[in-house]
Amino acid sequence: MHVAVIVLLLLFVVALSPVLARGLRLPVPLLQIALGVGASLLGVRISFESDVFMLLFVPPLLFSDAYLMPIREFRSLGRVILTLALGLVLFTTLACGWFVHWLIPQIPLAACFALAAVLSPTDAVAVGGMIEGRAVPHRFLHVLSGEALLNDATGLVCFRFAVAAATTGSFSVPAAVGAFALICLIGLGVGVALAACLIAIERLLAHRGAGGAATAATLSAVLPFAAYLGAERLGASGILAAVAAGLTLRRLRGVDGVDGQTRLVTSAVWSVLTFTFNGLIFLLLGLQLPNLIRGGQRLVVQSHIGHWEPLLAVGLITLVLVALRLVWVELTLAMQRGYRRLRRSPAGMTRSPRLIGAMAVAGVRGAITLAAVLSLAPDFPQRDLLVTLAAGVIVASLLLAALALPALLRGLSMPDVDPMRREADRARLQIARVAIEAAQRELSLPDGDGPQRRAERDAVLEGLLSRYRQREQRLSAALDGDGAALPGDERLPTLRRDRLELAFRLHVLRVERAALAEMTRSAAINDQTERLLLRELDYEEEVLSARARSLPRLPEAVR
Repeated sequence: MHVAVIVLLLLFVVALSPVLARGLRLPVPLLQIALGVGASLLGVRISFESDVFMLLFVPPLLFSDAYLMPIREFRSLGRVILTLALGLVLFTTLACGWFVHWLIPQIPLAACFALAAVLSPTDAVAVGGMIEGRAVPHRFLHVLSGEALLNDATGLVCFRFAVAAATTGSFSVPAAVGAFALICLIGLGVGVALAACLIAIERLLAHRGAGGAATAATLSAVLPFAAYLGAERLGASGILAAVAAGLTLRRLRGVDGVDGQTRLVTSAVWSVLTFTFNGLIFLLLGLQLPNLIRGGQRLVVQSHIGHWEPLLAVGLITLVLVALRLVWVELTLAMQRGYRRLRRSPAGMTRSPRLIGAMAVAGVRGAITLAAVLSLAPDFPQRDLLVTLAAGVIVASLLLAALALPALLRGLSMPDVDPMRREADRARLQIARVAIEAAQRELSLPDGDGPQRRAERDAVLEGLLSRYRQREQRLSAALDGDGAALPGDERLPTLRRDRLELAFRLHVLRVERAALAEMTRSAAINDQTERLLLRELDYEEEVLSARARSLPRLPEAVR
């Protein structure tokens, strides 16, 4: 089968997998891995270099996560995230490396450290697929996302040093620490510099009236690959460069850095890229699994060991990784509580046994682990065994998270009101009040255009003022009181009215689209006019849909 046909089929499967997963009530990543295994058993074969895999998939996904990472929460949880992204990776590399060497003495100690280092990074993408649609504390998600952004670089740098020690037989701790700092600093510098250059190019094009939304979206899509390749060319961390580029671009663009059209187009482009690459990663993992299992079977025959020993080793290594993560999370929270007591700061993350258990189980291994372990040279000591163990741990961690996370998250107490929604409502209220003040200032300006123009302007401004005051009253009513709406709550009439208004306006939009289609069929308007008016209706629908998603649900008793 031609490679182009295979790629098209994979994209088709990625598009349908969320629908199938919802129907089968399975996590999307597990279903995609299963579909990849099925395709491999049917004869589909894809051979790829691990370097190409890393280049195509890892930089854009990490860049997207960094761009969307809430900076305020990242700063407030910075200590917890850094202890997990740096301390936990080093702790896991050393402790799990010694355990693997004790469990399988045939593997050299340096090779065991290489395996442990490649197993230390977590995959927030896979965790997101496991908990999609579930009520999860926001701080929990922020910690997992921030950790996954940074621990990839730490784990891969440790992996690089362990591989060098295994192949050369020499290792120097001071040299390793210095090289680690240099690799990280250069990678961060490359990402920041390239993101700043992109912003400068965008502003230059905008100043000259060139470019546009498509140009900005294309440049932002190229940026993570350029940052990754540039840093790797200098011998630094390409992953950190991609992360730094995403964070810097988000910081420099800001709210008023680009126009609305550019934001909409760029958001749509990255939504498609992220969705597609996430699905392809797990499909490709499933396609590789049968070959990895066959390699493990050959190792069993050649090494004269029991058929169950590799499976037992995978299970024990997975449990040890979870236990190490559990211990480290407990220590991190204890240190955070002690630090806050000394500083007399407000309480941080609440210690909940279920939350700590969920944090431990959520350390799922994924794309970084697979790509890095496949990059080992063919003559690396016990390479095939290391690849088999790493692939087994990836699948085992996914299965463990799929089984345990729903049960652990189900018992967590959640606030009745989404804090982000309330924050958004408060911001909308403040914006409405600023708009009212601006309209009132315009009304108070002296008359310089004559009575007729003045009357027309006052009529327009009075209409706008009336609309903004209605919005202010609606938002004030929605923010009155705490907790979700309950039967008998005084907020219910306002909430019910908002939902009815949105439903009616969306219905009217559908009627308007039907009328537009009929005018096109009857040749009353041409295709260009249809596209122009259809774009206006689409933008209005997007605004209304965003408002509808931000509204809380009505209780069952009052629907």
